[in-house]
Amino acid sequence: MTDSTPSAAEDLAERVRAGELRFHELEDHTDADTATAARRLLVEEQSDASLDVVGDYGFPAERADPNIENMVGAVQVPMGVAGPVRIRGGRLDGERYLPLATTEGALLASVNRGCSVLNDAGGANVRILKSGMTRAPVFRVADVVEAEALVEWVRDNRDALREAAEETTNHGELLDVTPYVVGNSVHLRFRYDTKDAMGMNMVTIATRAACELVEDETDASLVALSGNLCTDKKPAAINAVEGRGRSVTTDVTIPREVVEDRLHTTPEAVAELNTRKNLVGSAKAASLGFNAHVANVVAAMFLATGQDEAQVVEGANAITTAEVQDGDLYVSISIASLEVGTVGGGTKLPTQAEGLDVLGVRGGGDPAGSNADALAEAIAVGSLAGELSLLSALASRHLSSAHAELGR
Repeated sequence: MTDSTPSAAEDLAERVRAGELRFHELEDHTDADTATAARRLLVEEQSDASLDVVGDYGFPAERADPNIENMVGAVQVPMGVAGPVRIRGGRLDGERYLPLATTEGALLASVNRGCSVLNDAGGANVRILKSGMTRAPVFRVADVVEAEALVEWVRDNRDALREAAEETTNHGELLDVTPYVVGNSVHLRFRYDTKDAMGMNMVTIATRAACELVEDETDASLVALSGNLCTDKKPAAINAVEGRGRSVTTDVTIPREVVEDRLHTTPEAVAELNTRKNLVGSAKAASLGFNAHVANVVAAMFLATGQDEAQVVEGANAITTAEVQDGDLYVSISIASLEVGTVGGGTKLPTQAEGLDVLGVRGGGDPAGSNADALAEAIAVGSLAGELSLLSALASRHLSSAHAELGR
């Protein structure tokens, strides 16, 4: 943390108390660390809390300026690694440590066990099967006749929409626009290739330009730039079916002797458990995620690599399958909507950038988009390791004893 003198921070805090400055204006009058210290003094005074540990952060506060407002410090989440695990991906090929940041005891141990078993099986296959970040504005029309006219206009003017959208970005490409009509509301779901960026800001700005063209050329009126058919940070069947961000699938075939010796169960037991728990149980619960705990690994790797943590909602939209093949255990995970990037957003924060460095995927890839693809592949393989370990612990009835042994 850059040093800021107590007197300078106190003087700034006093100006806020006197009504001369607003809480959010402090960076306009001093450096970011002094503003953060002054704000911390004011919060401690109002709440009677001590923020000494929150204030002991390890990078200049100005580095976080694009990521947060009203900064008072930083919350430190413990980070560990699982692996190294052998990944046989389309973009990531070789052994990698997986960085995970979490406060859940036993998670790293479980994923690490799964990684070891994946290695014994020769590693995990993983591929990106679809890619595209979406934004879906909603328009008002007079009636269904105008709705049909708008749908036809969109289909006839895709090149014009693409040109308008892509004028706003040096990297994004508009892939397609899909209309959805509900009465006199028309949602247009724009899908973009955002390369190595997760891309929400990129596609929002690009879609705004395309919407201006729609309003200029049709009778439709834009109601909202996001009409919730995108769908961002909410459980949604459309993401499970159509995908959003990266759609990625990983699988492995584990020899029977490895299952029996390392996981202390059988392929038949794991396959039956997966069917009754992840498939039947999830269906009965009307869940959108048919898995055991994919969200655990997605969340931990998101935090470790600077991803938008709220998008774990979509990242947990995964289906785990397991079956016996010629006496061995086949397991797969298909994650429909994994929204990740290696440039922009939280990836520029120093600690999160180091997490990306562990995987060797920081910044833009060559070709463009390859680093974000590789990150998605690593998260999927980590999720496979976590599923394999938990399912085996349940099948062997060792879950509670493992937590008891670790004291968590």
